[in-house]
Amino acid sequence: MSQTKVAIVTGATAGIGLAVAKRLGKDGFTVVINGINHDEGAQRVKELVADGITAEYVGFDVTKEDPVTKNITAIGEKYGRIDVLVNNAGGLGGRSRFEDMTTEFYRFVMALNLDSVFFASRAAIPFLKKGDNPTIINYTSNAGWNAGGPGAGMYGTSKAAVHTITRALAKDLAEYGIRVNAVSPGTIDTDFHIGIKSTKPEVFKSWAKNIMLGRLGQPEDVAGVVSFLASKDAGFLTAETIQVGGGQALGI
Repeated sequence: MSQTKVAIVTGATAGIGLAVAKRLGKDGFTVVINGINHDEGAQRVKELVADGITAEYVGFDVTKEDPVTKNITAIGEKYGRIDVLVNNAGGLGGRSRFEDMTTEFYRFVMALNLDSVFFASRAAIPFLKKGDNPTIINYTSNAGWNAGGPGAGMYGTSKAAVHTITRALAKDLAEYGIRVNAVSPGTIDTDFHIGIKSTKPEVFKSWAKNIMLGRLGQPEDVAGVVSFLASKDAGFLTAETIQVGGGQALGI
């Protein structure tokens, strides 16, 4: 078995995922980043390597069962282990009210946020069993509690499912010493919000007024918490969800 600690971060060619990959790389992990834009993935690896991080890119669509299983298994077999799986990939998928919602839209949002966690986790488990302080880290959202804003109801529904599958995986894997936790990012300044940022920048800036700490989050804020959850300092934490939102969940 390789002595290299291996972390897989899905959806890591930009935003929070890239910040997480950088942080875990600095923590000493060999980082495998995933995405669907192969040119972007290759460029990110160059940047990570230039930063002194051992990294590689593996391209596959996290919503598709066979590519996820095949690629995660190949990574596990290559290194002989997986120590950390960060199920970072996910997203809003668009907005739709229920009356007008197509079945295709419903299935896509659920696939993007829930299927992706299931497929990747299932494939990684045999290799996490060989890891050191092995852990899975998922992403939920305030929308998982408050059901999201107008048109984001299916996003909220999928993230509520991620909250529960995190606890279910933690129960299922505790006997192997595999910990499973989640982070729940608040409003983080990334391209996730690029639409409103470019069309209504004043509205985007005003969001900080609803956050106790008075500012929007940065990708590094989430990366620091993921780094903690992946460390031995979090060795007695499992089935937890950590809000990373500057107190936003409580409102002010």
